[in-house]
Amino acid sequence: MTNKETFLGEAARLLGPKGFETDPAEFAPWLTDWRGRFTGRALALASPQNTREVAELVRLCARHGVSIVPQGGNSGMVGGATPDSSGNALLLSLRRMKAVRDLDVTNRKVTCEAGLVLHNLHELAAGQGLRFPLTLGGKGSATVGGLISTNAGGSQVLRHGSMRALVLGLEAVLADGSVFSMLTPLKKDNRGFDLKQLLIGSEGTLGIVTAATLKLSPAIADRKVIWVGLPSLKAARTLLLHCQDHAGPQLEGFEVIPQHCLDSVLQYLPDARAPLVEAHAWHALIEVIADAGQATALDALCEGMMTAAFEGGLVEDAAISASEAQAEAMWLLRESIAPAERAKGTAVQHDISVAVEKMPEFVEAIIPAIEAAWSGSRAVAFGHLGDGNVHFHVLAPVGVDEAAWHAGDGKAISSQVYDLVVAWGGSISAEHGIGQLKRDELRRLGDPVALAMMARVKQALDPAGLLNPGKLT
Repeated sequence: MTNKETFLGEAARLLGPKGFETDPAEFAPWLTDWRGRFTGRALALASPQNTREVAELVRLCARHGVSIVPQGGNSGMVGGATPDSSGNALLLSLRRMKAVRDLDVTNRKVTCEAGLVLHNLHELAAGQGLRFPLTLGGKGSATVGGLISTNAGGSQVLRHGSMRALVLGLEAVLADGSVFSMLTPLKKDNRGFDLKQLLIGSEGTLGIVTAATLKLSPAIADRKVIWVGLPSLKAARTLLLHCQDHAGPQLEGFEVIPQHCLDSVLQYLPDARAPLVEAHAWHALIEVIADAGQATALDALCEGMMTAAFEGGLVEDAAISASEAQAEAMWLLRESIAPAERAKGTAVQHDISVAVEKMPEFVEAIIPAIEAAWSGSRAVAFGHLGDGNVHFHVLAPVGVDEAAWHAGDGKAISSQVYDLVVAWGGSISAEHGIGQLKRDELRRLGDPVALAMMARVKQALDPAGLLNPGKLT
């Protein structure tokens, strides 16, 4: 019996028929990333049902030298949960581990396993008059473990921060099969390094997240969503500062959308309607929320804020949601941008960030630079103005061969975009991670000292390089 056969037999006995699958046809959907850019092969699909099984499986992999690719909802944007083409890695799914271990309503925290889907976490919290204040377009498939491993952001970072700010405690299995368990949160804990933060955002290269204690917030009693027409992105930045002054911590979201993206969405969603009568160069989507004690004053707050904006010449037009249905319809326009742009044709997408105050100037500089350098291309930027995160898409000329364009001009365009981002002091990954899509660019443009530090941490925690090889580091 070969070493491979021995491993497969031991893994099958450990996990049982529900937890181990060797037929590639059965797990083929999990071998391609969400964007369809990467497809790999795997030795088998392992689906443990608890942390003990994960730990025993990792120890088994360590003994046999089998690498592991952890995967949550397979909704990542950078190929970080897709195995390579060798077929030698074990695909480790956390989707069976979705238990809620503890829900502390009084202290507003929940301890849950890594496979819990974000949408289900939202519903769980809502049932107790609470909420988990992070949301994104893939909430129906994204899992807690994946969100932690990529330090996911979303549209509420402006007020609540990314996953780093919402994780109170963490449990993870390390490369040797030992279990790092610090699920109990402490307000003050000065016993050296904050090791959970080392694992958050490490994309499964340092440990496999199996559970977490997360921060919950009071449920929203009411909200208003405001759609604003603007002449420029600089005007949007001025309006953001105005809204922050007026609404303070009640300002939950501030998204910017160019007219091109809105037009794409309206074509993509046949029943959708533009919130404003006239077209505008830029649009802002603003959300202001209120808890129970603030709800009665929310209408007056929003009306006063927008009246002052009109009087100050900050906006061209605006519409305030009159119902929850209208609020959801406005958000649907924003959340449909990525699929709408994808439906228009081949493109390269970039998740980048610059200092918040530099975003308008950066976007106004980079769009003409890219379009001038690549004849026939169209560049669009949209995203989270309040935290400096821009989603920058470059659409290919009509009629190009998709594969050839991605391998040639598309790759060169991305390199130019990242060069410009670094020149502006920004990051080539704001919230999607590095994965395998941006690994080479990180090596090319990253700070050498920071890269060396990450390599030393990887070597210390995973000396055999078995955890998610070929990603991030």
